Amino acid sequence: MGMFTYFLLLSLAAVHTWQLIGDRTLSHGKVMFQVLVRFLALVVLPVIIYLGFFYIHLTLLYRSGPHDQMMSSAFQASLEGGLARITQGQPLDVAFGSQVTLRTVSGKPVPCWLHSHKANYPIRYENGRGSSHQQQVTCYPFKDVNNWWIIKDPGRQSLVVSSPPRPVRHGDIIQLLHGMTTRYLNTHDVAAPMSPHSQEVSGYIDFNVSMPAQNLWRVDIVNRESEKEIWKTILSEVRLVHVNTSAVLKLSGASLPEWGFKQLEVVGDKIYKGYQQTGMWNVEEHRYGRSQEPKERELELKSPTHSDVNKNLTFMAKFLELQWKMLTVKNEESEHKYSSSPLEWITMDTNIAYWLHPSSNAQIHFIGNIVTWTTGNITLVVYCLLFLTYLIRRRRKVEDIPQDSWEQLVLAGVVCFGGWAVNYLPFFLMEKTLFLYHYLPALTFKILQIPIVTEHLYIHVLRSSAQQKAFGGVILAVLCSVYMSYHSLSPLTYGQPALTSDKLAELRWRESWDILLRKR
Repeated sequence: MGMFTYFLLLSLAAVHTWQLIGDRTLSHGKVMFQVLVRFLALVVLPVIIYLGFFYIHLTLLYRSGPHDQMMSSAFQASLEGGLARITQGQPLDVAFGSQVTLRTVSGKPVPCWLHSHKANYPIRYENGRGSSHQQQVTCYPFKDVNNWWIIKDPGRQSLVVSSPPRPVRHGDIIQLLHGMTTRYLNTHDVAAPMSPHSQEVSGYIDFNVSMPAQNLWRVDIVNRESEKEIWKTILSEVRLVHVNTSAVLKLSGASLPEWGFKQLEVVGDKIYKGYQQTGMWNVEEHRYGRSQEPKERELELKSPTHSDVNKNLTFMAKFLELQWKMLTVKNEESEHKYSSSPLEWITMDTNIAYWLHPSSNAQIHFIGNIVTWTTGNITLVVYCLLFLTYLIRRRRKVEDIPQDSWEQLVLAGVVCFGGWAVNYLPFFLMEKTLFLYHYLPALTFKILQIPIVTEHLYIHVLRSSAQQKAFGGVILAVLCSVYMSYHSLSPLTYGQPALTSDKLAELRWRESWDILLRKR
């Protein structure tokens, strides 16, 4: 949110600096000095401060927490506890015979792992389309033994890692065998259940119905540094390309119905283009398989992993990932009770309840002063009307106000109206869960506009003494109303005193406000 105001500040500074460069009364040395000072103060210093805050943040918060899953495997593995405790010491190089869990690089809609279980696709879906009736392959957002897969060399029968291990490299052809059900990862020319434009992905079952296995996949390491790059645990982002159809193994993001246990759909995408995180996977947990017998291998899959590889990320890698997550990850996957749309902020049709006393009606809300809110809205409209009127009349060579007053009005519009616009309008394009507090930066600029428009009306529009006195009375009435609104709503702002249910009901000035009334 702060970036919008910062960019506005940089734009104003850039315009002022450009005017300074054109000032012939200043020497070249002074101009260079002023440009350098502005660059250091407005670009270098804020960047250092911003990086410094996050350096302290990441230095102090080095342990695992409850919301780690939204971060990448590499980020999680760099934290003390959590995934780091599981992955500590696991092998770095993925080899033929490796037992792995594959996590999607994308965090949307939620982080999840490639998964299969002993349940088949329905013969026919609700819309009448048919399926292969083979074993379901999904993406499951929880750690589970059914997330384990064995990387097999198609030219050999062995399911264990040889000595020495034969690493899997970029471009190698592999098969993925599901550890618990021994079904091969397969895709074919059958429409996916929720995404009919893509191919179904399944655990292959031979039903003798002229549907041969198509279970060969090419390893495409996207972030490789060489053409013979070895597939690395956690670090490598891998695209799995189906050999027969060139489809890419991809998370569609759609949820399967009850027959798929509401898990996420995995598809084979034949029209996959460019870099898409939904088609990228990384090995998160990894061990070298040593058991050839099915029963022993099943026990091995259920045992924890251990190893010696340190996967600490640099501060800058953590910093950049955290910034990207803040920009792209939704706050809530389902609609929050107090979420709202930007249109509701303008007229304050929404509020947020933060706290309710366990035994009384005392409560704390985020709720605005409705008089200030309304006055700010009126001011924005009045400013736009004034600006457009003056602009059109000046185009017709009619100057109603002096040049310096016009320039002051334009500058105020750039700062205040522009500050409101850049801090408000972008939210209409965001897919994040939004709340009333997102409007606070825009509200600040809207309130700053009030005295500017008030002063302009008083000096330049209301010319007679009687009009100015009447306007002064209106201003006094508005200020009194602001205080009365503040005083009336203060029990909801500060949580005291506790009011009766009847008194609280009287404070529900808008039907859309969610005031909490305790039932007796």
